[in-house]
Amino acid sequence: MASKQMVHMNQGQGETSYAHNSSFQSAEQNRMKALIEAAVVELCSNTTTLSHGKVVIADLGCSSGPNAVALVSIALEATHSHFLQLRQPPPEVCVLLNDLPYNDFNAVVKSLVAVRQIGEPVVVTGVVPGSFYERLFPSGSVHLFCSSNSLHWLSKAPEDLRMKQIPVYDMDENVRRERLPVVAGAYARQFKKDFTLFLQLRAKELVPEGRMVVSLPGRRSDEPVTETSLIWGTAAQILGAMASEGVIDKEKLDSLYIPVHGPSDEELREIIQEEGSFSITEMRVHDPISGMDRALLTPNRMVNSLRAAFEPIIVQHFGSPAEIMDEFVRTGEKHLSLQRSSQVKHARSPRVMLVVSLTKA
Repeated sequence: MASKQMVHMNQGQGETSYAHNSSFQSAEQNRMKALIEAAVVELCSNTTTLSHGKVVIADLGCSSGPNAVALVSIALEATHSHFLQLRQPPPEVCVLLNDLPYNDFNAVVKSLVAVRQIGEPVVVTGVVPGSFYERLFPSGSVHLFCSSNSLHWLSKAPEDLRMKQIPVYDMDENVRRERLPVVAGAYARQFKKDFTLFLQLRAKELVPEGRMVVSLPGRRSDEPVTETSLIWGTAAQILGAMASEGVIDKEKLDSLYIPVHGPSDEELREIIQEEGSFSITEMRVHDPISGMDRALLTPNRMVNSLRAAFEPIIVQHFGSPAEIMDEFVRTGEKHLSLQRSSQVKHARSPRVMLVVSLTKA
């Protein structure tokens, strides 16, 4: 039996840490601001929902670094602003941050100190280690869930690929192209299973008419599935180049399955509607780098973002962290530079960010 994959971002504050390489994620959180503020206003205007004068806000998959408290800070400020405009006393607010036990919670706890100083509401804060694919909170206790750049992580990689020994990245390009529908289909089925469970669990934990605003990377519905449209595609291409140069073992690469999946907007909508616990208030699809200075999107910056996200899994699988990851960055820079030079100018990226605001039905 394969050992459990170590899923967490690179810890600490160093150059290879997630905290130092999460500007893409920060930009996405800023784009969620309007939907979170709208959800807060609707919650605060519902006297039934706030019957006890308390609000519980939880971020699922908070990670660490400056982004860890960004979403809950937006919700807190919106709550304070709403009641200030009404000239009414604000409710007591409880803020809870969740991530897997291996997350750098030491850094998260330090960030919570600043959260407690936002506005007038009485703010109680805490951390909740655990998988969001299991129950985390008491029934009917949470008013607002937020999550950004987390729900593409699966509970596990597709078992059927592992059992049938079908690699996600075959060194033979023709074989790889033929197998892509099989590989992509297996990941899509695992995502549907996981996200359906996620919705069922959160529906139990939310108050009646509770809200949820989440964002996750995905792909365009109107374009075919390709290697570059898959979240793990670029990392697999870099590792494939390393295997072809003998830096890592090919057989080891064949047994690596990164547990992430980015659905299309149609795929996500169908899962939500089929599960039935939530109604879709709004769904947005946008370019992941819209609003960012493209001159700053260098191959080095992009490959270091990949490193911050995937290094723990890659190191656990291949070993020799310093040598492998330094070569991952070197190979990745070369790969992304060639990819950029061959791309048509102004061509659409096959990847998108999906943002959805949900109301408990």
